Amino acid sequence: MNKSDFILILILSTVIFIFYLFLNDKKSYAYVYYENNLIKKIDLKKDDIYKVNGYNGEVIIEVKDNKLRVKKENSSLHLCSKQGFVNNIPIVCLPNKIVIDFNNNEYDVVV
Repeated sequence: MNKSDFILILILSTVIFIFYLFLNDKKSYAYVYYENNLIKKIDLKKDDIYKVNGYNGEVIIEVKDNKLRVKKENSSLHLCSKQGFVNNIPIVCLPNKIVIDFNNNEYDVVV
């Protein structure tokens, strides 16, 4: 390995590290929407339990180790709570009209 290889590896490592920090910072919040309206912004760095009102009643969201899950909700199949902990894919709870996403985007929701 010569000097130019070492410099190239150092530059690539630095760029990857900065990119990694940028992505982790962006995903440090989750956004909870009810009928296309933002109702709660959740900090994933703080382990806690949050309660929001959905169409069928209360939806309990648990945050632990920079991930979240729907701990409890009222629906016939409980698909939202069966999904488990996530930190990069949205949770869509159709019976409760709740969407939890990690990007602050507005959704088009058919109600």
